[in-house]
Amino acid sequence: MSEEILVNVTPPETRVAVIENGVVQAIIIERNDRRGLVGNIYKGKVCRVLPGMQAAFVDIGLERAAFLHASDIKQRNGADDERGSDITTLVREGGEVIVQVVKEPLGSKGARLTTSLSVPSRYLVYMPSLDCTGISQKIEDETERRRLRQIIDGFRADTSIPGNFIARTAAEGVSEETLRADMKFLGRLWQEIQEQRQQGPTSQLMHEDLPLSLRALRDLVSPVVERFRIDSRESCQKAQRFAHKLIPDLAVQIEYYAGGRPIFDLYGVEDEIQKALERKVDLKSGGHLIIDQTEAMTTIDVNTGAFVGHRNLEETIFKTNMEAAQAICRQLRLRNLGGIIIIDFIDMGDEEHKRQVLRALEKCLARDHAKTHITEVSALGLVEMTRKRTRESLEHVMCEPCPCCSGLAVP
Repeated sequence: MSEEILVNVTPPETRVAVIENGVVQAIIIERNDRRGLVGNIYKGKVCRVLPGMQAAFVDIGLERAAFLHASDIKQRNGADDERGSDITTLVREGGEVIVQVVKEPLGSKGARLTTSLSVPSRYLVYMPSLDCTGISQKIEDETERRRLRQIIDGFRADTSIPGNFIARTAAEGVSEETLRADMKFLGRLWQEIQEQRQQGPTSQLMHEDLPLSLRALRDLVSPVVERFRIDSRESCQKAQRFAHKLIPDLAVQIEYYAGGRPIFDLYGVEDEIQKALERKVDLKSGGHLIIDQTEAMTTIDVNTGAFVGHRNLEETIFKTNMEAAQAICRQLRLRNLGGIIIIDFIDMGDEEHKRQVLRALEKCLARDHAKTHITEVSALGLVEMTRKRTRESLEHVMCEPCPCCSGLAVP
């Protein structure tokens, strides 16, 4: 499988498209006047404690106070008893707290926070409150897992840095020298954050995550990515400097795109963005999907449409559902749909067909960077699943409600 990443940089926004085998699979858009907050670390002030919700609202300098649940508060002593988990014993109104954004503000909801801080690099994630070494579950080779654990434990034995590290999937096969350099970088970065904590006022930003173009380079580039193309010379130079300093192996994949056509015209990305804003998704067989987003959940309805099949009704339904499973996985990534997702496949009588459709859905979702969980087909023939939501969907980024009818098309 060949993969390519395109980065389009303009004054108002930066856009990233992930291309797999010539097909657009994911689109990420970040507006410069509304930068993403996930990963940012703040020195916040507790403005309200709600024992009934076991949560607190924290002022971190944003328009709306952010939400901090008791379960997202890391206790200093690691205790897990009932008293230790009560919000009134963990924070107090007016108190200072160091927090990190784990979920963007969505709709009327403020940002979601945690006190379990993490600082990522290309190969590792540093967590100052982590007690044990972590290895990505996607690294399956036991010999490699032991090697990574020994390198991390050896580095920690040589230094006095608190906390621990998690080896990311990209760390597989990386040399000890490179991993140690990564850990030293994260240690220096954490020291800078600690210094800001001592000096700065409350309700202020202490550490801001990388801009989208560099985040994409850090998080999305893998061995199967052949090219990382940027249409801005300045951004390309920044990406190359970033790569040479922290991930030199990736520097050769970075290219400046100076073509006459807009970079997003190469694979029809602009057309895919417009299609991803529509409710209806046509399938090649003649069937279609209907995708509806609400604040509570996203529903996906599968229909045979113009597909009449060739053999019998059960076979027609099975083929439509199999094609729909592939299309749904792509649409989830393309539209960045998260939270609760209900899929209404066409009713299947054959239990083996149900299992095959679920397996196809699971196999396709295995390539998704976001964490997903799928349930069995329910008694009503529905598949319930969740997809981790950290930032706004494509529709929420690109569109806004009509001021007259709130998008309902009624006077």
